[in-house]
Amino acid sequence: MKIQKYQAHLALLGAAILWGLMSPVGKTAMENGISGISLATFRMTGGAVCFWLASLFSKQETVRPNDLLGMFFAALFGIVCNQGCFTFGLSITSPIDASIITTTAPIATMIIAAIYLKEPITGKKVTGVFLGSIGALILIVSSAGTASGREGNIWGDLLCLTAQVSFSCYLVFFKNLISKYSIFTLMKWMFTYAAICFIPFSYHEVSTLQFQEIPLFAWYCVAFVILGGTFFAYILMMMGQKTLRPTVISMYNYIQPIVGTTVSVWLGLGTFGIAKGIAVVLVFTGVYIVTQSKSREQMLAEENGINPSE
Repeated sequence: MKIQKYQAHLALLGAAILWGLMSPVGKTAMENGISGISLATFRMTGGAVCFWLASLFSKQETVRPNDLLGMFFAALFGIVCNQGCFTFGLSITSPIDASIITTTAPIATMIIAAIYLKEPITGKKVTGVFLGSIGALILIVSSAGTASGREGNIWGDLLCLTAQVSFSCYLVFFKNLISKYSIFTLMKWMFTYAAICFIPFSYHEVSTLQFQEIPLFAWYCVAFVILGGTFFAYILMMMGQKTLRPTVISMYNYIQPIVGTTVSVWLGLGTFGIAKGIAVVLVFTGVYIVTQSKSREQMLAEENGINPSE
């Protein structure tokens, strides 16, 4: 059991790193002729194609009709609303506002899990989420000087917030469904549903792209977003989601600003000082504390005099 948990944490760390890398790579694509909505469309359709191809080499499963319906709603919460709202929100608000709003995901997940799954809001969990959010905010604010000067926008901010709450709902509401099927079965159907839902809203945007004017390296960026930031990242996230609790999973959201800052420093676009060092320590400390908090099952087992396995 412990080995499974360690593997799940490593998988989530890998997914967070890929998503953190996707931000500057995706931004590069958007600065070279590919709109945000078009990039989201390529991501969803490309993800669907990749997962269908991969499923040909994995165990074939028969999905029950009611579970297909569940996967449809999982796709709406976890992909369409999450990616669509965040991409569109980012296009009309400032990157700093969007980054700060992403720190609300673990808080929203903790509250929704407490209401829906009856997960206890323990002192450790609150402390960990608080430390992680403070660390992420320090990291984001300390990087604000090198960021875009675009002003914030209330509607853009609300869309980014909707994206975070939507993903939190996905982590909590569909936890049982995720445990039923293999990663490739789940993802091929979820990304197919996502693409079907998103394309009607993005078709006009994609059809007006000046493909011949987009440089080749921008398409390399799109390829990374599809393969690295979507295909491999979602495989890793699903590996973690099958083992760990929703609040623990959402805490890895705080790793993404660290990756983004590290890439900026490496590229000479930013500096790494004491404030960022403190922020990194706070984030990892917060993640560790939340992983040590007790689940509902563990607390019930202790009340019944059972020593729960770790």
